Amino acid sequence: MKLYYSPGACSLSPHITMREAGVPVELKKVDLPSKKLEDGGDYFQINPKGYVPAVELPSGEILTEGPAIVQYIADQNADSRLAPKAGTIERTRLHEWLNFITTELHKNFTPLFNKTASADWKAAATANIEKRFAYVEKQLGTKSYLFGEQFTVADGYLFTVINWTKFVGIDLQKWPLLAAYHVRVASRPKVQEALKAEGLLK
Repeated sequence: MKLYYSPGACSLSPHITMREAGVPVELKKVDLPSKKLEDGGDYFQINPKGYVPAVELPSGEILTEGPAIVQYIADQNADSRLAPKAGTIERTRLHEWLNFITTELHKNFTPLFNKTASADWKAAATANIEKRFAYVEKQLGTKSYLFGEQFTVADGYLFTVINWTKFVGIDLQKWPLLAAYHVRVASRPKVQEALKAEGLLK
C-alpha cells in the first residue's frame, strides 16, 4: 500500500497501524503547504481534500480519513487483533474512542499549529485539550492500552495526537498516567519503525 504522509502529522496513525499489521508500506511524502509530492506531483490529484493521510490500495482505489483507513487495515489483517470484531460491543467502543480522538483531541490541536489563530482561540483550544486529557487519563487508569493489554488502532491514533504536545508547549507531565502511556506506546518496535521512517527519531 502507498501511504501519503507528512512527518508526524495524523498520517502517523495509519503508518503505525500498517507496520503493526505487517503490511508493506510505500511512503509518499507530501509537502502540505504547497500540496506537492516529492516528485513535484500535485497531491490534489491523489486527495482532492488536500490533507493527509491518503492510502492507495493495490487495486488503485484511494482511501482517506485516518479513522476509516486504520479500521480497514485492521479488518484486512484480522490476525493482528488491532480492532475488535465487527458487530461486537467492543468494536463499537473502538468507534467511540476513534470519534472522540478525532473530534475532541485532534481538532482542538488545529489552532495551535495555525500561525494566524488568535491568542484567545489558542487558549480556549488548550483548555479543551487539558480537559480531554484528564478524561483520557481517568479512563486509561493503570491499563497498558485503551483496551487493556491489547494494542489497537485507537492507541496508534491517540499516541499520534499526544505526540503533538511537544511541539505546542503542553506539558504532558500534568497527567502522569498519560505520560507513561505515551512512553509505553513509543517503545513498541513497530512504532519505533514508523517514527524512524518519518525522520522523527535520530
